[in-house]
Amino acid sequence: MRVKFRGILQREALLLRGPLGWGEFCPFPEYGAAEASRWLASAVEAGWQGFPAPLRASIPVNATVPAVSADRVPEILARFGRADAVKVKVAERGQSLAEDLSRVAAVREALPDAMIRVDANGGWNVPEAIEALTRLSTLGLEYAEQPVPGIAGLAEVRRRLRDAGIPLLIAADESVRKEEDPLKVARAGAADLIVVKVAPLGGVRRALDIVAQAGLPAVVSSALDTSVGIRAGLALAAALPELPYACGLGTVSLLAADVTRDPLVPDDGAIRLREVSADPALLAAHAAAPERRDWWLDRLCRVHAHFVKSLESSP
Repeated sequence: MRVKFRGILQREALLLRGPLGWGEFCPFPEYGAAEASRWLASAVEAGWQGFPAPLRASIPVNATVPAVSADRVPEILARFGRADAVKVKVAERGQSLAEDLSRVAAVREALPDAMIRVDANGGWNVPEAIEALTRLSTLGLEYAEQPVPGIAGLAEVRRRLRDAGIPLLIAADESVRKEEDPLKVARAGAADLIVVKVAPLGGVRRALDIVAQAGLPAVVSSALDTSVGIRAGLALAAALPELPYACGLGTVSLLAADVTRDPLVPDDGAIRLREVSADPALLAAHAAAPERRDWWLDRLCRVHAHFVKSLESSP
């Protein structure tokens, strides 16, 4: 990583090559077999089933600013080129609201006309979220993503902001990771839009079904993938009937290296839909240490066993 993101400085991924292309299996280490099996389903779809027909050939994307100090914001934004929308990470553990305000203000100063959304990853409780979003909203926010954990908390934050006359949209991210959650989000009035990530939801087709069930506008985001994983995210964004918001799929710009010679990075605020092939020389150059390779292969076997059982139990 060029900068710490989601608390990590190194991202690991296992790539699978199928007859129809490359798939990426990269659940974070703390995920158990059941949750990780969805990531494997996504990788299998990419390599063995392929993606649905696209409805668009270019996907608008936002720049992403990690929880860095305000003075580093111009450096981070420069890596994305033109940016009409920016996602700013807030509520980082160990940081203050003052640091969040300074970071968002630095983005606003650098890009006066950009759409700015903040992402708290559920890092606040309800009172903290109300205070933070009340103050951050004065900087002009498009929406706030997962300000608190849980659907009930999201619904309360959304209601209290509206009661206070603050018309800030609320997006649910972590609360839509399980298939049944989108309907609960919609029924509870907990969000105005949902953030969907292909791998944690089990693939492009399953994500399309979830968006349709939720009946809410969707933003497609990455799970800190290589270009192989980003290709799946682009496939989802390209297949959605409507795409009202820029997507969070420009995160390859945060990586110090990639697995392809033609990385899927933004050009003039968008990424052109195209196929990705992992380069053998780059795979060799960035190969994991033997003990990490063994760890991932062992994990793949365990998760695959769970994946097969889930297929056998499906109607």
